[in-house]
Amino acid sequence: MDKCSFCGRSRKDTNLLIAGVSGHICDGCIEQAHAILEEEFRKKGSFDMDKISLLKPAEIKAFLDQYVIGQDEAKKYLSVAVYNHYKRLMQPTSSDDVEIEKSNIILVGETGTGKTLLARTIARMLHVPFTIVDATVLTEAGYVGEDIESILTRLLQAADYNVEAAEKGIVFIDEIDKIARKSDNPSITRDVSGEGVQQGLLKLLEGSIVNVPPQGGRKHPEQKMIPVNTKNILFICGGAFDGIERKIGQRLNTKVVGYTASRAKDHIDAGNLLQYIAPQDLKSFGLIPEIIGRLPILTYLNPLDRDTLRRILTEPKNSIIKQYVKLFEMDKIDLHFSEDALDYIVDKAVEFKLGARGLRSICETIMMDHMFESPGKKSGKLEITLGFAREKIERANIALLKAG
Repeated sequence: MDKCSFCGRSRKDTNLLIAGVSGHICDGCIEQAHAILEEEFRKKGSFDMDKISLLKPAEIKAFLDQYVIGQDEAKKYLSVAVYNHYKRLMQPTSSDDVEIEKSNIILVGETGTGKTLLARTIARMLHVPFTIVDATVLTEAGYVGEDIESILTRLLQAADYNVEAAEKGIVFIDEIDKIARKSDNPSITRDVSGEGVQQGLLKLLEGSIVNVPPQGGRKHPEQKMIPVNTKNILFICGGAFDGIERKIGQRLNTKVVGYTASRAKDHIDAGNLLQYIAPQDLKSFGLIPEIIGRLPILTYLNPLDRDTLRRILTEPKNSIIKQYVKLFEMDKIDLHFSEDALDYIVDKAVEFKLGARGLRSICETIMMDHMFESPGKKSGKLEITLGFAREKIERANIALLKAG
């Protein structure tokens, strides 16, 4: 009687039994073998540090340019930080005992200027595990919220639980400004999501062996911890630091003494004070000196002006307009925006002061009715004109006023 040469089950006990030259194999064993193969290939192929092709900083920036408009200063700092991180990973053990220290980086910029987009874009081209975590959910151990170790849990998951690969990964901590010290005054209540989290982050940023729960924090107390060495993990932090311009302005004004100093003050661009940011501004905002010292590279993102927003709308590989054109193309509809309509969208985004995110919300308001009705139509052309865009936005504003 025919039976599987691997598990011994007979033909009647299997869904499918495939005959070979001198044996048989059932569908169950094929599925198991496929799963084993996938697991093995993933271990060997996903993050093979020996196969890393070292991209130069200019090449990394050129890749970022395809998806992110402007922000050349931030791109330059980010490209150099990632390039140096790769060099550290490939550094051979030498007799001179010179060990390259990692350079964690902090990005400061208004909401909607592209901090998270830069991180997501750079993740596309990397050959090391990469994860983005949100600092707003972090609290001290023992309080409601996520433990600091959950950052490394996410990195482990991105590395398919390959600890060796995770130990050479990159972590982007978003909303780092939300864990600023709440007040300089001592209080009877603990600052468990502010200074407490900063103290907990110190060991991660500097480099130490941390016991990481593979399935997350306190929900699985019986799980076996995985030790992860953070010495070679690069940390990139980003935050809006809303109101830090006042701190920068105060610092710049205090240094104005005498005639030559007042002349220097004339060269200060009051519309973009973030470009003058310094570590002492982060300290006055509420980051503790120990954290600032472990984030040695400090750079900024420029606020988006009208011309930059106009380019963001149409130029990047995955620009908002290209996304809508693709969506309608899937319904066999040829979508086109008039230049006047695009200019109107940008003007509204500038008016609402929401950065690049504002472009998306305005486009959604304009396109919602067409996206609802178009799938029912067979095919055709659709032109978005200035009059149509203005009508949709004004109608939405009137509806909001009535609701208010």
